[in-house]
Parts: sequence; C-alpha cells; structure tokens
Amino acid sequence: MRLRLRSLLLTCAALGSAAFVSSAAAQVSVALVSSDNSVQPGHPVSVALRMEHNPRWHSYWVNAGTGYPTELTWDLPSGWAAGNIQWPVPTLIKNAAGQVTGHGYDGLTYLPVTLSTPPDLPVGGRVQIKAQASWLMCADVCIPGTADVALELPVSDDAPQSNEAVRAELARVPMPQEPAGWQVNADRTGNAVTLHVVAPAGVRNGHFFSDKEFIQYDQPQEASVEGAVTSLRLPLVENPEIPTRLTGVFAYTNSSGDYRGVRVDVPLSAAPAPSSAPASAALSLGILMLALMGGLVLNLMPCVFPVLGIKILGFVNESGSDRRRVALHGVLFSVGVLLSFWVLAGLLAVLRASGQQLGWGFQLQSAPFVFSLAVVMLAFALSLSGVFDFGLRATGAGSDLQSRQGLTGSFFSGVLATVVATPCSAPFLAPALGSALALPTLQSFAVFTCIAAGLAAPYLLLSLFPQAVSALPRPGRWLETFKQAMAFPLYATVAFLMWVLAGQTSESGLLFALLGLTIVAMAVWLYGRYNRPAAALGRARLATFGALFLLVAGCVFGWPHAAKANDVVWEPWSRERIAQLQAEDRPIYVDFTARWCATCQANKQVVFTSDAVKQVLRQRKVALLKADWTNSDPLITAELLKWNRSAVPFNLVYLPGAAQPKILPEILTPSIVLGAIRGS
Repeated sequence: MRLRLRSLLLTCAALGSAAFVSSAAAQVSVALVSSDNSVQPGHPVSVALRMEHNPRWHSYWVNAGTGYPTELTWDLPSGWAAGNIQWPVPTLIKNAAGQVTGHGYDGLTYLPVTLSTPPDLPVGGRVQIKAQASWLMCADVCIPGTADVALELPVSDDAPQSNEAVRAELARVPMPQEPAGWQVNADRTGNAVTLHVVAPAGVRNGHFFSDKEFIQYDQPQEASVEGAVTSLRLPLVENPEIPTRLTGVFAYTNSSGDYRGVRVDVPLSAAPAPSSAPASAALSLGILMLALMGGLVLNLMPCVFPVLGIKILGFVNESGSDRRRVALHGVLFSVGVLLSFWVLAGLLAVLRASGQQLGWGFQLQSAPFVFSLAVVMLAFALSLSGVFDFGLRATGAGSDLQSRQGLTGSFFSGVLATVVATPCSAPFLAPALGSALALPTLQSFAVFTCIAAGLAAPYLLLSLFPQAVSALPRPGRWLETFKQAMAFPLYATVAFLMWVLAGQTSESGLLFALLGLTIVAMAVWLYGRYNRPAAALGRARLATFGALFLLVAGCVFGWPHAAKANDVVWEPWSRERIAQLQAEDRPIYVDFTARWCATCQANKQVVFTSDAVKQVLRQRKVALLKADWTNSDPLITAELLKWNRSAVPFNLVYLPGAAQPKILPEILTPSIVLGAIRGS
C-alpha cells in the first residue's frame, strides 16, 4: 500500500513538473540565433538567445530583485568557449498594484553571447552549437522553464555574410553603452548611496539598476537636478555589505523618447568608521583651528579682497569718528558675517537631513544664483570705475542701507562678504569644510562659526584698536586711484562667474547671459550719465526710470533657464555618420554653422525653439547633425565646396529614398524646415 502511494505521489510530481515546464514554454518562445551566416576558424562569433514573451509575462535581469536571471548552459565542440551574457538595459517589473517586483524584460528581447572558436576548425564542414536555457517566467504567477536550443552554421574561410534580419532586430535592443562624454560619480551618506550624473545631452526618467544586491530594488529613487547635475538617491538594504565600487546600468529616456542606458563603474567609499572619544576631541580641535585659519586666508582671496578693500576705505572715512562708533561698525560687520554663516550652516543641515548631497559653495550650482551674483559684481565694478557714484559706503555694504544708516550698512557689508566668500576654498579651508559637512549638526555649526570668526577678524581688530585705524593713510588723490584699481578684481570675478555659468547652460544660454550683462552695464551707464550732482531733476528722474527698465530687461533677457528635457540634441557631422543614418532610413538634418555667424544663431533660435518643429523631429526620429565651422575644419570646408558654398549658414535635409538632399535657404522659419522634413 505504501509503495503504491509513493509511486502515485512521484507520478503526480513528475506530471506537475512537466506541466510547469510546458506552461513556461507556452509563455515564452526561445531560440538561438546568430548575426552571421557562417563561422571562420579562430574568429569569434556572436550569437544570442532570442526570447519572445507573451503579453503580461516577463523574465529577469542579472540582478532580478525577486526571482532569478536567465542562464545558459553550453554544450560546445572541443576548443570552443562561451563568454558571459551581455545583458540589455533592463526595465522595472511592476505588479497590477504598481509595486516594483524586480528587474527584467518583456516583449521581444535578445541576450547576446560571444563565442570563441579554435584556429584549427576544419573548413568546409558544419558545426552545431547547443545550449540549455533556463529562465523564470512571471505574470500573476511565476513558473520556471527550460529549453534546449541549438544552431548549426557552416565553417568557411570567406568573410562572413551578415544575417540582416537578426542584425536589424539586435539593433533595436537597448544595450548599455560606455559613458563617453558623461561625468559619473557616487558617494554614500547614512543609509543611502547618491549617484551623480552629468550627461552630454538631456536625460529624463533616470533609474539606476545595480548588479549587486545592496541597493533596495523595490524602493523609489528620489531624483534632484542642480544645473547640469542629475542626482539619484539609492536607498540601501538593511545591514548591507558595501562594495568598493558602484556597478550597474543607469537607464534613462533620451530627448527622442528612446529608452537607453550607460554602464556605471565608479568608486564608492563606505561611511567612515566611528572613532574613539579622545581621538574625536583631538580631531575636532584640529578641525576648528583649520577652520579659523581658513577664514583668515579667505581675506586674501580675489573674490573677498575687493569687498574688504572697499571697507578699508570706509575705515579711512571713519578715522575722524569717535572710537565707540568705529568699534560698533566692526562689531556689526562681524555679526553680519556670523549670522550669514549660521544661515548657510542651517540650510546645509536641513538639506542634508532631507537626503541632498551638497558641498561648500553649493549656491554656485544654481545658474540663476551665478547670474544674479555676476550682475551685482558688475554693478559694483562699474561704480568703482567711475561710471556712476553708488556711494562709497553703499559699495562697501553691498546696498544703499549704509548711506542712510551707517551701522545697518556695516551689518549688510558682513552679509555680502559671506556671499562672495563661500565659493572660495582656501588651502586650510577644504579639510575643515569636508569634516563640517559630515559632522553632527552642533559640531558643524562650531566649524562654520570659526570660519566666520577668521573672516571677520581683521575688520574687527582694526575697529577695536583705533590707533591702527589712525595709522592708515589719509584720504587724498590716491583714494580715487585705489578705488578704481579695486574694480579690476571685481571684473575678474564676473569673468569667473561667467566661466562657471558656461558649464551650467547651453551655448545660446551663455550668449543671452552675456548680452544681458551688457544691457545691465548700459543701465548703469545711463543712471550715472544723467545723475551727476548738477543734473536737472527731471532728466535725472527720467534717466533713473530708463535705467531701472534696462536693468530689469537685462536680467530677464540674460536669466538662465534649465534646458527642457525635450530640447533637440545635436550630433557632430561626418560623412560616415551620414552614410550610417541613410542605411537606417532615417531623415537627417545637417546644419553647417559657426558661433561667429549671427544668422546661424538666429536661425536656431527661431526654428528649434518651436514646439511644432520639435514635435515633428521626435515623431519622425530626425537625426540632427552639426557641422561646426567655428574653427577651421578642412573636411567641412571641402563639403561646403562640394555644394558650391563658401559661407555659412548652410542647411541640408536628407529624406529616406531621396537621391539628393534638399538645400534650404539662408534665412529659416519653422514652416520652411517643417516643409522640408515632410517632403512638401
């Protein structure tokens, strides 16, 4: 009886296992395919496991999340060897409730593998490549499946003939690319890793797929964008074993709406181990000393010295005042510095608590902040150069408050000194700040307090010891010379800020910012030209209103805006790229241009900011190629001569099936470009 029951159970188990395999095979069809129709001795051959999933079914990536990845067990002839599976860019697998359950693939996908062949492979025969595929299929339920796959190819000395059908399907599979032109780095803070990405073109819907299991696969990855930097916060599993490198795939949607991915392999430092109490105390004292010295050295930085130099002029003007008032100016200046540093420390603490990864001078990661600071510095510099009289004390304070209320002006002068000091990282300041951003909140505030004390110390000491103030030179003609000389460090600061802005905005955005600063300079000139002491009141008021209008216009015109995710993306032009795109039957738009060509810039501003044009470009997957003739390029020159042209702008539209491209006129409109792309 027991034997009969055992036999029955074994029979049921076998039938159940067979049913599982049969059901899995019914939900996914697999086959082994090759991109070539023959094999050459000693040359690698590329094959792929073709997996076609039924609707709502999926299989898994190398780091599945739940489930397990597809495997291939090879049965190859002697002397052959198989490489690892080359995994395509995965997608997030979600259940009916929208919850992430893993990483994998649906629809039609290919898992490529490179096989190496022996050099003594007999020519003229045929070789059979066999493997067993194992996978896990899931929809509402999960079913394991296996299948034997095989492929037979002839062995030939001739160059391989491509299997065009397979190659065409493989070309549509998004394989991870090397991040050429990208900037990628990662760091760990607390229970999360933050991945920072700077892409050469806009990215949307970024998601990182780690090929290790220390990242929580089913948790959302919070994204933040600061200028050109996209950051993803990756939550960690409980008690993770942190590797030394972050590896995986960063998946995203490009400006054409295509799903793509780049490989990520960057160093990753684990959180520092806690140290003993005595070591922490000694370390804190060292950090505080470094912070104090760093604040002192900040007074010598080019972006701080102009403001403090201007305040020294205020000392000279105040040298005849009573001792108490001079000291009070110094105290209020120091209070302004101290409170400003505390505000920055508090802001950093709040943002750090919310998971943001921010460093010293983080405000310079904001393009609008950089432009605004450049406007302020330019106005101060023009005032020092004598274009207009903003008021000596007002210049030192950074506002007109001091001209009305001297003590209030000294306070705001301390605020301005802090604003322009934070981007500078003096030699002693870098380690102190690095520790301050990792220390607990109270200790971090202590570090920032020491930096503020070092920055304010020279001014405070001069105000507390009037004999030092009286030793300063008396006002005279040298004062105007010194004031004008102080303008040039400010001009240099504006140049530095524009250099920073160049990395945060597009070429056209930088051009508009520079033109906006020109309009601001014109506003300052207009105000100074007609607001001299002897100027007529009506004319002065009219000039003031005109200056305010130009100031607002310059700020609006030059205000940097974040690039839209659907903005057009240009590729470098080459004849080889033209041939490749024509083979893919893609429409092509070629722009022969140069940065010094005003008409070229106007054409792009008019045409490629049009929503109608951008929509057609995306729908028809038009490739945009830029032949940049800003610097001499013999290939571009030769191409222009081929079309009997010797100047830019010059624009061509290649349409699939057309023997010759369409030449566009020099002055473009959206309707002209749309008509050319549509072939009308």
